[in-house]
Order: sequence, then C-alpha cells, then structure tokens
Amino acid sequence: MAIRLAQNSYGKSRVRVFRVARHQDRHDVQELDVAVAFEGDFESVHTLGDNSKVLPTDTMKNTVYALARKHPIGTIEDFCLQLTAHFLQRNPQLWQVQVDATETLWARLAHGDKLQASAFTHAGEEKRIAQVRATRGETVVHSGIANLFVLKTADSAFEGFLRDEYTTLKQDRNRILATLIHADWRYAPGVGNFEALWNGVRKSMIEAFVQHHSLSLQHTLYAMGQAVLGDFESILEIRLSLPNKHFNLVDLAPLGMDNPGEVFVPTEEPHGLIEATLTR
Repeated sequence: MAIRLAQNSYGKSRVRVFRVARHQDRHDVQELDVAVAFEGDFESVHTLGDNSKVLPTDTMKNTVYALARKHPIGTIEDFCLQLTAHFLQRNPQLWQVQVDATETLWARLAHGDKLQASAFTHAGEEKRIAQVRATRGETVVHSGIANLFVLKTADSAFEGFLRDEYTTLKQDRNRILATLIHADWRYAPGVGNFEALWNGVRKSMIEAFVQHHSLSLQHTLYAMGQAVLGDFESILEIRLSLPNKHFNLVDLAPLGMDNPGEVFVPTEEPHGLIEATLTR
C-alpha cells in the first residue's frame, strides 16, 4: 500500500506580546496573542527527518517580538500582514503563511474627569481578532470580535416552534435575549483602514441587535449580518456564532409570591448555539 503525506503544517501558538508605545504626552498599550502557521515543501522532514527547510518555531516567536520592536503594531490586521510578508520573502519553501492574532482590549483609567496618560484597565472580556492567510499570489484578511456580551430585556420572543413528546419549553413573548457575539468577516482584496472598518462593523452589529424585534436568535443573527453587509461593500462575507445565554424565570410561587418577569437566574450551561455565514 502506497502511503503519502496528504497535508501538513507547523507553527508557533500562544506567542504573547505586550507593547508600550511611549509618546511624549501619553503611553499607548497593546496586548496580543499571536499564532503563526506554515504550509510548504516540508515532506522531507516528515519522511526523511531532513530539517534543512524547517525554520524553527522558536524563530517564529522571536520574529513576532522583533517586528513588534522595529515597527508600531498599529492594527492587528496590519501586524499580521507584516508578519506574513516577512516570512514569505525569506523562505522560498513556503506556500502559505497564516497568522492569527487576538487582542486584549485596554481602556484608560480616569482620575476625576481626566483620562490618565499611563494608567489602564481591561476593557472587559471582549477581544479583537484578525487572521491573514497569504500565498505568493493572494492575501486574504479577516477581522473579528469575540466575547462581546450583549443583552436586552424587551423586543424578544420565541414562539411557534416545533414540539414533540419531549418538549417542555414554554412559549415566550417577552424574554431576555442575551448572547456573546463572536463574529469574523472577510474583506475584499486591497482593503485598508482596518481600524475604522472594525469599529464600524462593531457599531453596526450592536445597533442591529438593539433595534431588531427578535422572533428567535437566528432571526436576530441574520439581521446583524445583513446590516454589516449592507453598510460595508468592502466586506464579502460574515460569520456569526451566537450562544444563547439563558436567563430562567425563578418560580416564586412556593414562597407565596408572583414573579412578573423580574427575577431570573442566569445559567452558563447547557446553552444553545446559533451559527451562520452570510455572503454576497
């Protein structure tokens, strides 16, 4: 039986870097978690143990730190583009480089009414994400958001669903709708100004969530994706993954009390998971 190597890749993950940009009047901080993956002519290392074409993953890690020192990181999309270009230019054995970056968001602390120039706090669990896949003929850029918690207490229902002998869920015309937004979107070739686009997409999704009269989380997911594609011609597709974060009404009847939609218990698991991709 003939055995062949069908696919292979290797790289370095969880390269964490924290950069302080020291300006005269303020400091700016960025915290990134970077992953680098190579695909290329590496069959001989698998079949023969020949390491002559293998750039060590430790070098990948060092390159992340070196480029973070040599250049301002800027947007994480631009930093990923710098890294992919660097590796492709120096390594002819590569067919593709993929760089993923996750940014932990920091906000300035305030003293009185004044934001501090060099004191910060986490902005929350929300993350900014990016991915660049580059070959010698094509570069594809994705941006995204992870762990953006949104909730609303009105304009949300779930009725008319399929029932069978195991269905116990009650219909609800006025439920709490809550989710952690995880979204990533693909840009058309040649797009720049990633900062403005990322902030614009985030705003568009939040506004759609707030304004939409939801008949299901699927219904709202589609409205959010539709808003983004309608607002930004430079975005070719968007994928959303939305867990349904349940808030269950507490039964206070055993205590001799009513509960007109005021007291709930938040639950972590199990939860529903709604996912879809919208494209042009």
